[in-house]
Amino acid sequence: MRLTIERALPYNRRHLVKRENRKRAGADQVSELTTGRLSVYLRCLDHLAANGVRTVSSQSLAGQFRLNAAQIRKDLAWFGEFGVRGVGYSVVGLATHLRQILGVAEAINVAVIGAGNLGQALADYPGFPKHGFFPVALFDRASAKVGTTSRGGIPIFHVRRLSAVVRREAIRIAMIAVPAAAAQQAAGLAVDAGIRAILNFAPGSVAVPAGVKVKNVDLTISLEGLAFHLANTVHGPTT
Repeated sequence: MRLTIERALPYNRRHLVKRENRKRAGADQVSELTTGRLSVYLRCLDHLAANGVRTVSSQSLAGQFRLNAAQIRKDLAWFGEFGVRGVGYSVVGLATHLRQILGVAEAINVAVIGAGNLGQALADYPGFPKHGFFPVALFDRASAKVGTTSRGGIPIFHVRRLSAVVRREAIRIAMIAVPAAAAQQAAGLAVDAGIRAILNFAPGSVAVPAGVKVKNVDLTISLEGLAFHLANTVHGPTT
């Protein structure tokens, strides 16, 4: 009997249980590099789906997007079996599973602490909602900003209302966009409000208790890395 890809892929209970068991067993062992690559795979699959592609092999996926086919198979193997040998993966089906693995199958509300230029730019960035992240509130101490909105219409609250708004809006992630001197206090307020995931754009790092995940994004360090490349690149002769 001829099977379609959708039927052949491991969507039945036995495979789901197997994948869930592997996920629980290996969650602490999966590196951020691996989860970062899963995000890349998801972007690629979404691009293929938007162009009407229904199935793709790891080799084809790697070739089209300059990835590594063996690495793709290895990364996916952490979470189960998703494809059919000799046929490949269901583009939509695999994208759905990656969203579940990455925890973005449902919308996630986000708070931005710091309503300066960077904070408001983050809150208004249109790319976040496209991927399931919805900035729903900005927080600041400046009386001139409190009670207003960003250009995109995100309301700005006084930071003392952080806990109440987090509860009301079911906010799960906080982005910190304050000066370095205020970053630790902002992180502490986020933790006290029940936030367990923080994206810190302030220079330096912040200390948080166990169970809270922080990712630091220092734009200056990235720019300095590019400057180093420019300063140390040997240029060929010009004509």
